[in-house]
Amino acid sequence: MTPQTSPASQTSPSSPTSSSPQSAAGPRGRVARAVTTRPRLLLLLILLLTAGAVVVGGGVAEHMSSGGSQIPGSESSYATAELERRWPASQPNLLLLVSPRDGSRDVDDPAVASAARDLARQLADEKTVLGVVSYWQTEDAALRARDGGEALITARVKGDEDAVDDALEALEPRYRGARGAVDVRLGGPAAVRHASQEVIADDLVRAEVIALPVTLVLLVVVFGSAVAAALPLLVGIVSVLGTNAVLRVITEFTDVSVYAQNLTTALGLGLAIDYALFLVRRHREELAAGRDPRDAVAVTLRTAGRTVLYSALTVAVCLASMLVFEQYFLRSLAYAGIAVVLISAAASLVALPAALVLLGHRVNALRLPVGRRGGNPGAGWARLARLVMRRAPLFAVGTVAVLLALGLPFKDVRFGTADDRQLPSSTEARSVQQQLRDEFPGSPGSALAVLVEGKPGAKALAQFSGEVSRLPYVVQVAGPAGRFVDGKRVDDAPPAVGHVSVLHSAESASPQSVSLVKKIRAVPASFETSVTGPAAVLADTQHGTAERLPWALAVIAVTTLVLVFLLTGSVLLPLLTVLVNGLSLTAMFGAVVWVFQDGHLSGALGFTPTGDIETALPVLMFCVAFGLSMDYGVFLVSRIKEEYEIGGDHREAVVLGIRRTGGLITAAALILAVVMVAIGTSRVTNIKMLGLGVGLAVLMDAMVVRALLVPAVLRLTGRATWWAPAPLRRLQRRAGLEEEARTTYPDIPTRTERPVSGRT
Repeated sequence: MTPQTSPASQTSPSSPTSSSPQSAAGPRGRVARAVTTRPRLLLLLILLLTAGAVVVGGGVAEHMSSGGSQIPGSESSYATAELERRWPASQPNLLLLVSPRDGSRDVDDPAVASAARDLARQLADEKTVLGVVSYWQTEDAALRARDGGEALITARVKGDEDAVDDALEALEPRYRGARGAVDVRLGGPAAVRHASQEVIADDLVRAEVIALPVTLVLLVVVFGSAVAAALPLLVGIVSVLGTNAVLRVITEFTDVSVYAQNLTTALGLGLAIDYALFLVRRHREELAAGRDPRDAVAVTLRTAGRTVLYSALTVAVCLASMLVFEQYFLRSLAYAGIAVVLISAAASLVALPAALVLLGHRVNALRLPVGRRGGNPGAGWARLARLVMRRAPLFAVGTVAVLLALGLPFKDVRFGTADDRQLPSSTEARSVQQQLRDEFPGSPGSALAVLVEGKPGAKALAQFSGEVSRLPYVVQVAGPAGRFVDGKRVDDAPPAVGHVSVLHSAESASPQSVSLVKKIRAVPASFETSVTGPAAVLADTQHGTAERLPWALAVIAVTTLVLVFLLTGSVLLPLLTVLVNGLSLTAMFGAVVWVFQDGHLSGALGFTPTGDIETALPVLMFCVAFGLSMDYGVFLVSRIKEEYEIGGDHREAVVLGIRRTGGLITAAALILAVVMVAIGTSRVTNIKMLGLGVGLAVLMDAMVVRALLVPAVLRLTGRATWWAPAPLRRLQRRAGLEEEARTTYPDIPTRTERPVSGRT
């Protein structure tokens, strides 16, 4: 293969024959001219937009929801909607756990019973509440603790999630705590969701307080200059504020998960800092090579700026793949991810270059006695790359074996859904739910509801209810045909019952409860039935996620292959990139199961293991971690390609590419890991899992995969790495996607000054 070199690419920046970088044609040239000619106007416009984003995005968390796991159009979704329409009180979402203030009494004590009945009547008079049912009204044993020390009042708070949250804030001070002869604690799905939102909001503030100063310190160490270090951090803040504004607008049209804000903070700071780090480093290299600040910015945009653009597109596509799923939890995270990636890229490619033009050589001002200056930058990375390439088969096989071994625990993964145990143990809503699990024969909040349609007769309904009551874990079945236990009717139908309620003792997010749902759906009936409830939602979520997952993977794979080909012009390199990126995630998935499912390190990390993993979370973690891995992959392969275009020596191109980007990628990964670990300090288990898991994936990718596996694989593939059929090569060139090769930097000997060692 003939090296693709050009005499112009090796012209010195000060050569009189070289045209000004600002005069280049094409989109990148136009952006460069706009940035370098009117930087003050651009920065003023961006400042105004950021101020507007602060106003629009303020309080965005108040408009977000903590649900979104239900699959629209599924059986459980249909049954939920119909029950809500026909019998809105049939599905209680608020539980009042009532206990005597005098511990020597039980719930049947006359004074306790009188206070509890008054409390139930007062709750029934609330305009936002309906369907109030209490133990003292029905004497239902399922509403009384086994030891008689506590009993329940159940109710339905009306409206959507936002309305329920607003109503709950008004109800809490009137019903929580001491109420005459009784003490009251609030639980149920509404209380759990409300508590989750409050904890997540508090944890997000703490994560930002941790991440920002630590990130600034790391940037100062990387750059050795306070001015250069501040630029990436400012770009990150602009990205987060801009994305919050976008999310606030989206909440006016569709539901957005509260988890989207955590993703916004993590990616907004992480990616914006990555991109800014990459651009500032390249700009300083161009200044050191003798270019004036405007030309240095122009070259930076046409070289590193191209890489940032491709990286942003790749990450955005990986996150956009979550749009193929139907539940709004994943779709809203896709909205947040796409917005934050594009805003981060835009801020890095417009605001940052404008600031660099105005700063000029002052970008190196405020030098501090930290960070490395002078010496031989990247020499250690070059030695490592040469060592790996000399023993390429050993490093390739060994690294793959270690990564696969770290991922082995994932083969035993068990999928479930989030429940109250995501919350800190000190949270009242969680303590109530735990008490229901421990002391009550079944929890109304986790009961299954069977919608009955088709006007069945009393005999058919009684037969169906009796069959369901015989199933494992079923405590009782109540419906229009009466109340059934172990296949026998124990009393007549409760008043105002329009559906079949199945109270069970299995954990709502367990394989046993999912199996129960399938068995209920399999019970023969002469009428139509639809099952809903937490376990039914989980069963449908698992099915819907598995059904859409291949489409999401296909979107990621195809678009990644296309984008890496357009970036490199190679057929083999995109395939290698996808495979290597997939391997980089094995440690993350293995750790998720070993730690969060099996409970290892749960004491040190402060969470309660439930024996399963939230069904949608591995999908989210894959999309985020794969996109971030591609981020570093694009940084590396684009620089290797640039070196190969200059010299035509594959092996030396790999060495120089790693030399120029190894420290940069490691610094970027460390900073992003700091942000993710700060997110991982959350007291909500799923967010802790997301932050710590993705942080681990980022570090493994940068320090193991890019440093060891990639150079070993590229050594084995040799010059074939860059091959492509002539028609595809022409297509890639016609697209105008070739990158301007860099000049020769003074701190790296040129190939004419250093002999090439070994064979390609």
